[in-house]
Amino acid sequence: MPSFVMTEKCDGCKGQEKTACMYICPNNLMKLDRDRMKAFNQETEQCWECYNCVKICPQQAIEVRGYQDFIPLGGNVIPMRGSDSIMWTVKFRNGSLKRFKFPIRTTAEGSVDPYKGKPEPDFSTLKKPGFFNLAQVKTIK
Repeated sequence: MPSFVMTEKCDGCKGQEKTACMYICPNNLMKLDRDRMKAFNQETEQCWECYNCVKICPQQAIEVRGYQDFIPLGGNVIPMRGSDSIMWTVKFRNGSLKRFKFPIRTTAEGSVDPYKGKPEPDFSTLKKPGFFNLAQVKTIK
């Protein structure tokens, strides 16, 4: 089921240019209604149910409606994000609660260099046989 925003909790990330849910959504579905300063999912049928927007929302204003076989009869799953961890609170249909705490990444965004320690690319090898299956194409002819 797609994510939805509880408008009574949403503060539009206090009027910033881009809300947290807009920043994190991998499918670019979350938008900000500038008139009401509330976020919303603009294309619910495209939602991947990845829970990224749910986890990052500072006001806990976003939820994902659970499937009947997963969250029947009033159960729910609510994350609470801290500075170094995320706590998932699971309410079962019998009313019992369980909490699960997991560490989260604490490195600053953009601080990781994925190419550090790797050799510089040699673009002259792109036209050599064997690169990108070129050798296989030549042997078939």
